[in-house]
Amino acid sequence: MFGLAIFVLMILLAIFAPLLTHYNPNTQFRHGLTPDGSPLGPSSKFWLGTDPLGRDLYSRLIYGARTSMEVAIAANIVSTIIGITIGAVAGFFGGVVDTLLMRFTDVMMSFPVILFAAFLSVTLRPGMGVVIFVIGFVSWFYLARIVRGEVLSVKGREYVEAARSIGVARARILVRHLLPQVYGQIIVYVTLGFSTTVLYEAILSFLGVGIQPPTPSWGNLISDGDQYLTTAPWIAAFPGIAIAITVLGLNLLGDGLRDALDPRR
Repeated sequence: MFGLAIFVLMILLAIFAPLLTHYNPNTQFRHGLTPDGSPLGPSSKFWLGTDPLGRDLYSRLIYGARTSMEVAIAANIVSTIIGITIGAVAGFFGGVVDTLLMRFTDVMMSFPVILFAAFLSVTLRPGMGVVIFVIGFVSWFYLARIVRGEVLSVKGREYVEAARSIGVARARILVRHLLPQVYGQIIVYVTLGFSTTVLYEAILSFLGVGIQPPTPSWGNLISDGDQYLTTAPWIAAFPGIAIAITVLGLNLLGDGLRDALDPRR
């Protein structure tokens, strides 16, 4: 429930970001820097201080939550569709189809995920849509294996044989009789995948191949503060704390759903 509360809080921050902030996240304030050009610390005017360009860090942090949630939801939809499709087809048809799809999955899993994602992002030019596609494309491997294993375990059961014996089409058997048996595992994996997606987006943005400035992202906020860790640590600390809390909450939520949706455990 604690994890669910954190997840709901992040969704609400993303939805109501304009109502929860005082300033435009991209506005550079004339008095947002000290006389020597350093960021300002937390104050009554700038609650979390300012960044190296004199922008309000609180506003950018809240809008960064919107960016992270948009990427997490969209990328998980992409990876879920790919993973379910490949896993279900491989498990249901078996034989050569299963071998080809699983060997393709093995090849994809052999690439270092972050390096592969960074390469794709650079090749396709960084941006919100590219980041969503790239993260979704490098996140479906384990879901495909989970779905394949579950489909293999249930496709020989009596109700599936009965459906075959009365001439039910293969596609209908797969969609109506097999996939409903793995919904619980899919929901758990997708929930846990949110935390991984948030981390991937933050890493890519930190490396400069993810969400591009001036769009606020927790990753590029940390990147903005990596040169000020001793003089202005709040720039990197607050988005880092936000990422840690979000990932913790999503992992707790995923563990709770795993227990709730698997009565055998």
